Amino acid sequence: MNKPELLIPAGSLEVLYTAVNYGADAVYIGGDIFSLRAKAKNFSKEDMMTGIEYAHSKGVKVYVTANIFAHNYDLEESAEYFKEMAKLKPDGLIMSDLGLMRQAKKYCPEIEIHVSTQMNNTNYETFNMWHELVGATRVVSARELSLKEIKEIRQNIPDDLEIESFIHGAMCISYSGRCLLSNYFTGRDANQGACTHPCRWKYAVVEEQRPGEYLPVYENDRGTYIFNSKDLCMIGHIPEMVDAGINSFKIEGRMKTALYVACVARTYRKAIDDFFEDEEKYRANMDWYLSEISKCTYRQFTTGFYFQKPSEESQIYDSNTYINEYIYLGLSKKVDENYVYIEQKNKFCVGDVIEIMKPNGDNIETQVKKIINEDNEEMDSCPHPQQKLKIMLSVLPEEGDILRVRKTE
Repeated sequence: MNKPELLIPAGSLEVLYTAVNYGADAVYIGGDIFSLRAKAKNFSKEDMMTGIEYAHSKGVKVYVTANIFAHNYDLEESAEYFKEMAKLKPDGLIMSDLGLMRQAKKYCPEIEIHVSTQMNNTNYETFNMWHELVGATRVVSARELSLKEIKEIRQNIPDDLEIESFIHGAMCISYSGRCLLSNYFTGRDANQGACTHPCRWKYAVVEEQRPGEYLPVYENDRGTYIFNSKDLCMIGHIPEMVDAGINSFKIEGRMKTALYVACVARTYRKAIDDFFEDEEKYRANMDWYLSEISKCTYRQFTTGFYFQKPSEESQIYDSNTYINEYIYLGLSKKVDENYVYIEQKNKFCVGDVIEIMKPNGDNIETQVKKIINEDNEEMDSCPHPQQKLKIMLSVLPEEGDILRVRKTE
């Protein structure tokens, strides 16, 4: 068995550093154009260069999403974009649009093409077609496939064509993400990266129905969340994912924080490594995996389509909010003899007991002794996000560690 790649999302340079340090084999990012996460921070050319250099220095690959469905007005800019990719040298481009693939083949032919899940890749002939037509080295399977179907695809495609499949994260209600609801309701096109997530809205049905008419639904505070799916979690089914012949385990979440990315990356890293060391060790550590993965933000968990078609049990009808057990305080950017330096993300106070989350799986409690702002003033608390602070703690973290605190009611 070949150990699959652990592929982690990053919506900013800080999150990329976190993904690399917490166990990613590869990271996928979006540029400031041509990405299906237009509302993520995304990467400027300069940040992309810095991120790729950093990841490569640690032996981690970087894939860049260029997965919008392009219009004519996108094409001129895309030529310049792919010329830049040729200079930046990411390890792959995740793509959906045949026209953009043609541009990429013309302007950066040495960069691998990975075919996005947006292309509804549901059978082995589709995989083979992408391999032959555009020289794709990897195809991302549609979320609607079972593990049995993925295994059949593996048996009917060349060994040098890789399968990438989602193992964790939010599920799209529409077929492989090909959704028109956002554009219809708000004019923001999901297939251009601007989805407003109507699947998370609260809907009600019209109470009176005339004979022969369809029963319409509309957004209403008194309704229910009829499209709101639970999140995918396959931490307990890594043996089955490996047996299906999947080459890359993909985590969803380019809009997520460094805390989320650190949590999922290190948990899946340990689970994969434990399984390949000894399956009994993997089974014995299951409670730890499940405990740690529940410390990420999530909407309850499902196994999606992997074992059977989802039923009504895979939906959440009473809420669209995440379960969130921990609050992200900041990333340790620098540590000296007495202080850790962070850009603070959420409020905490002197005297609070917080937690250092380390890449090796350890969680270490520490108490806040002193908070000092950029003007060298001591503070009892730090209520304003993005303050640059130095903090004295009873136990100091190392550079790159995450600081978090358990959420209280």
